[in-house]
Amino acid sequence: MTIHIDAAIAGKTIREYLRCDLGYSGGMLKRLKFMDGGITINGGFVTVRYVLQEGDVLALASEDREEDTCPYMIPVDLPLKIAYEDEHITAVDKPPAMPAHPSHGHRLDTVANALAFRYAGTPFVFRPVNRLDGDTSGLMLTARSRLAASKMYQHMTSGSIRKLYIAILCGTPKSPAGEIRLPLCRCGDSIIMRRVAQPDETGAKDACTLYRVLAENETYSVVLAAPITGRTHQLRVHFSAIGCPLAGDTMYGGADTDISRHALHAAHLAFPHPERNEIISLYSPLPGDMEKICPIDESTLRQAVEREASRYFADVRSDDEK
Repeated sequence: MTIHIDAAIAGKTIREYLRCDLGYSGGMLKRLKFMDGGITINGGFVTVRYVLQEGDVLALASEDREEDTCPYMIPVDLPLKIAYEDEHITAVDKPPAMPAHPSHGHRLDTVANALAFRYAGTPFVFRPVNRLDGDTSGLMLTARSRLAASKMYQHMTSGSIRKLYIAILCGTPKSPAGEIRLPLCRCGDSIIMRRVAQPDETGAKDACTLYRVLAENETYSVVLAAPITGRTHQLRVHFSAIGCPLAGDTMYGGADTDISRHALHAAHLAFPHPERNEIISLYSPLPGDMEKICPIDESTLRQAVEREASRYFADVRSDDEK
């Protein structure tokens, strides 16, 4: 990255400019400091205490290099819909049955493999901002640089990245809208399963879900759910705990008669762009297996989701707007 210093930047130290203006984390700054050619002014080495002068050319070795690429990340030509893409971030519309990243038994069929193929020819590092279970479909955001990843992490921890899920439940919650606030913890020695915990139980973590029923029939209800916290399996456990497990979620009590995976879809995502002063808002329609059992047509569902999203996302602002 090359930056030409103008009068608005002049007078600041490199440390101040990188941390306060560009949003570099302490870890990123430290990495540049100890990298050969990590920070230069007009082609020469300087420390982060250097005071920038108008006309200086600041160069930062912030791009990924070939040695940063994971040798086990094998590019594979897989069908993957791109919901949004630029040089900073990529949002994918993940299909069900596609894990996010390689693991035992899933070396060649993941989002990471597909993106490695898409960006073949340049160094590739997989940096997921939000993760989805393998069987959860919908919008998943990735960062394409260290700086974008750092900024998106800050947005995530501050609550500026908002997610709405569509869940199809067995039965209908007693209240048409509400809040589920139940702490969660691991289920025994399982790495995967979670359960509702006692508030003072060792390992218990607060978890809060907001929901609204959009439609129902004699078998299912379709619910718009917002996980205020981001615990593992939060929506699945919370809806099971109120007696309405996700359709197809056999792990937490849902019937699998009409769908072969848990009926959960990340339908709406809103986030501040890491570089520009704007909010990106994305929508993903239901995949076919969920659409077949959804008690509302896609057009009406989208209108309902976007109407609720406009309310829920009303307070999402970029740092410059706050």
